[in-house]
Amino acid sequence: MRFLRQSLTGLFLMAVTIGLLFYAVTLVRGAVEDSLGQDNRRGQGRERVFAVSVLTAEPQTVSPTLQAYGQIESRRALVLRAAVSGPVVELADNMTEGGVVSAGQMLLRIDPVDAQAALDRAQADLQDSEAETRDADRALELAQADLTAAQEQAALRQKAFERQQGLQARGVVTDTAVETAELAAASARQSVVTRRQSLAQAEARVDKAATGLARATIARDEAQRNLDDTVLRAEFDGTLSDVSVVAGGLVSTNEQLAQLVDGQTLEVAFRVSTAQYARLLDDAGRLRPAPVEVSLDVSGIDLSTKGQLSRDSAAVAEGQSGRLIFATLDSPRGMKPGDFVTVAVEEPPLDRVVQLPSKALGSDGRVLVIGEGDRLEAMEVTLLRRQGDDVLVRARGLAGRQVVKERTPLLGAGIKVRPLNPAGAEAATDEPQTVTLSAERRAKLVAFVEANKRMPADAKERILNALKEEQVPTQMVQRLEDRMGS
Repeated sequence: MRFLRQSLTGLFLMAVTIGLLFYAVTLVRGAVEDSLGQDNRRGQGRERVFAVSVLTAEPQTVSPTLQAYGQIESRRALVLRAAVSGPVVELADNMTEGGVVSAGQMLLRIDPVDAQAALDRAQADLQDSEAETRDADRALELAQADLTAAQEQAALRQKAFERQQGLQARGVVTDTAVETAELAAASARQSVVTRRQSLAQAEARVDKAATGLARATIARDEAQRNLDDTVLRAEFDGTLSDVSVVAGGLVSTNEQLAQLVDGQTLEVAFRVSTAQYARLLDDAGRLRPAPVEVSLDVSGIDLSTKGQLSRDSAAVAEGQSGRLIFATLDSPRGMKPGDFVTVAVEEPPLDRVVQLPSKALGSDGRVLVIGEGDRLEAMEVTLLRRQGDDVLVRARGLAGRQVVKERTPLLGAGIKVRPLNPAGAEAATDEPQTVTLSAERRAKLVAFVEANKRMPADAKERILNALKEEQVPTQMVQRLEDRMGS
């Protein structure tokens, strides 16, 4: 019995072992077949096709815009300083920070007592000089008359002497009488010399009086200017800033009191690179009066104005680069000196350029175009300008080609793609604006609208009237059916 039991146990164990071996062989065989089947399927896989957005390259003439940042400045600003010293006795009401003044308006007055006294003294000195001038002129006239009389007397004495000489030659008079007549003529000539000296002194007195009158006039004018300088007036229409004077305060000579800025004659100063500056020159090498647009972003509100280029800096400042350019503004509404603004300068137009999204241009200077069999081709282009999110490029053979709008690392030359043309997509997705409803469909919509209690009466009436028409708006039908759940 024991032998039989052991034999049966051995046979059972052998049968289990054979079954496990058979099951293992079956598993291995299935795994091998699955592996071979996957290899066969992998070899028969299809090529992956990428969907890309494209646009058609159309050459056109584009005027690029140069973007820069600058600062608003005033072309006319004046520093107000005190010409004389003294206490401020009068101050204008608008002599404050931000005060608007007009040309010729009195801003402040400095105590004029000392200046008025100096002017009175100068006027008195001027009157003395005028009186001395008149006396010198009268003395000159008298000296000229005295000289004339002396010359006439000398001429008579000379004639008397000549007559005595004639009588002496005929033996009528003695030598003593001739000598007496000669002495009288010599005395008359000496008198003429004396009168000439007096005339010269009178002329010198006139010149001295004229010099004194000129000096007195200069002193009077200077005193008048000092008196006028006690009143500070606005040179032009503008706005005051940096006001540092108060009524009753003591000011010194040449002390800065305020600054007058003309807010209507503003300009913008901005710096560009040398390459950008070269594009703004004309054929003669001068800066073109190109139009500009200046904008100031203030809390989401854009203040903008137009203008044109006026001039550039004469030299490059130390530590700076590029060129500093100035542009005049037409109507700077809301802008003030010191504002930091954005400047857009219109450059000369470029012909035969293609405007593409900046993402269409790769770092290698190439764009991807659709070739034969909808496969991508890399085309090298010349980058001319960058305009915000777009680029202006030019290349031979690019016109009319379909260009990939956005390059990704998965795209490259030779890859097959499916172009998505926005124009074609819109045409494919266009639906009729109206639709003709069947009687059953129309009845369902009318019943739904009439049963809706939350819909306003006027809207319900308008929709019901539209549903009665032969052609019903498609959007309205879709909206109602969405609400119905159909």
